[in-house]
Amino acid sequence: MNKNTIIGFVLIGLIMFGFSWFQTKQQREQMAYQAQLDSIAMVEQMAAMALDSAKRAEGLVTDGEMSGVKVMNMPAYKDSLLTEARLAEAQIVKIANEKVELEFTTRGAQPYSVKINDYMTYDSSALYLIKPDMSQYNISIYAGESINTKDFAFNIHEVTDSSVVMRLPFAQGGYIEQKYWLPEGSYMLQNELSFVGMDEVIPRNVSMFDIDWSFVIPRLEKGYKNEKQYSKMNYYFDGDKKPEIAARGKDDSKSVNTRLSWFAFQQQFFSAIMTPANDFASADLSVKYYGEDDPSRNLMACSAKLRSEYTPMPGKVTLPYEFYFGPNDYRTLKSFDNKYEKIVPLGGWMVAWFSRLVIIPSFDFLGRFISNYGLVILIMTILIKLLISPLTIKSYKSTAKMQVIKPEIDKLNAKYPNEKDAMKKQQATMELYQKAGISPMGGCLPMLLQMPILFAMFRFFPASIELRGEKLWWADDLSSYDSILNLPFNIPFYGNHVSLFAIMMSAMLVISSLVNMRNTGQQQMPGMKFMMVWMMPIMMLFFMNNYASGLCYYYFLSSLITLIQMFIVRSMIDDNKVRAKMAENAKKPRKKSKFHQRYEEALKAQQAQLREQQRRNGR
Repeated sequence: MNKNTIIGFVLIGLIMFGFSWFQTKQQREQMAYQAQLDSIAMVEQMAAMALDSAKRAEGLVTDGEMSGVKVMNMPAYKDSLLTEARLAEAQIVKIANEKVELEFTTRGAQPYSVKINDYMTYDSSALYLIKPDMSQYNISIYAGESINTKDFAFNIHEVTDSSVVMRLPFAQGGYIEQKYWLPEGSYMLQNELSFVGMDEVIPRNVSMFDIDWSFVIPRLEKGYKNEKQYSKMNYYFDGDKKPEIAARGKDDSKSVNTRLSWFAFQQQFFSAIMTPANDFASADLSVKYYGEDDPSRNLMACSAKLRSEYTPMPGKVTLPYEFYFGPNDYRTLKSFDNKYEKIVPLGGWMVAWFSRLVIIPSFDFLGRFISNYGLVILIMTILIKLLISPLTIKSYKSTAKMQVIKPEIDKLNAKYPNEKDAMKKQQATMELYQKAGISPMGGCLPMLLQMPILFAMFRFFPASIELRGEKLWWADDLSSYDSILNLPFNIPFYGNHVSLFAIMMSAMLVISSLVNMRNTGQQQMPGMKFMMVWMMPIMMLFFMNNYASGLCYYYFLSSLITLIQMFIVRSMIDDNKVRAKMAENAKKPRKKSKFHQRYEEALKAQQAQLREQQRRNGR
């Protein structure tokens, strides 16, 4: 055999050896991954849970019948204790503190219901983040055979008012233990999943197990549109600036193939957050939203399929987890120092900083001393106006001066009536502004600087749990829409109710636009005037009719205070002094500002371009 033949045989031998090794490895791991295959049906079971619960509520299926169905479909287990646990009756145990009340079922040693104690639903009912029997939490692992903890009734080992320990024993020795406890005054449920003496039961090559958690969050707020819009699914990677959003207001799913620090199923004002001590290896997350006409008044069905690492060792293997069941309160979430506060929708980086640095601290401080949040919003509006008053006063002075020079502006309009003289009119207007000491950007710049504040408020009010359930005059919830009249029909883009705060806000926008146009002395095209004075307020009326009444109230107050400031500043302007200054500036050699110089250069360039175009057209 030559050299090439020998090399060929060696390569073929290496390939066959590698293939054999790989095939053997796959066979060893197949049983370990069986647990993952067994959990595929969990997504379909979400809808089945809601259907089963509805049937029970209607008396169509009894618990006994459901148990009978489960028994008939029960698989056979090699372990006799597992068979006994499969047939055993489930029990319900409860633990609670002043914040949260949780029920657990021994079948699967899993949460059965979650009730938030210090909050109510919009109709003053008990607030269940998870209603009874609308949750399923399952551990899937290979222990000589495929084990799904949801199928077995655990034994209650220990129970107190704030803790419970449940165990699933195996005939070969050892047990799976679920320990839950609620620290005093906390929304955080602590959990320890332990595999005790299971080193002889769980094969050494098993390095992963699955956690499958699915539940249904009911509707808790008055306005379905807002509640759905602000209910979403978040997940967070350690080191990220903010959580990733996998679903927001629409059915969606997300496969996360990298390590995951925590995930959150988030209702508008309340969340369920799960955090492992060590990151999840991967996750499949999904959310399905129910329609507004759902008879069970469910909001969304949530599902999380999580891969967790398992390190086999003699004795006891313990894996800690944390479950947050509570409000989306910025301070509360931030106190856990795990970036949970990032789920509160404060807007992008351009506006979120203002909410974090100004709005939230102001609300917290004022809320300690004032119980009426209508008054809190009023005071905060005044404080914000005072904060930006140096800019706005300068803007209002420019506006007031424009009203003084309105006769001169009218003369320029009469002097240059034709469109071809538009550039000459612009140049003459700029010279007039310079004589009067008016900055062309004086009115625009303060408005631009206020935009982040307006957008920050737009994001803050619908997401502020401080306003939830707070009443003001006819509004019964400042975080939702107010209604003075319920309509027997639905108007597209408007709704089936009439919001008085939205009407007040829109009316104030009309008044502000009219006053501003009169004060500036500028002539608007008829179409533009209609757009600014009427069309924009009407569009805002339709848009804000279903929005938070607290936001409409704030916009109303902001516009009202702006008008008052304008009238005060206008009263401080002496018309004669402005005209005297104009006459004095007309006599002096003009020192043009950089802005005026650039503006004139731009005008000259436009004029030259226009003349060149006219010359070419003349040819």
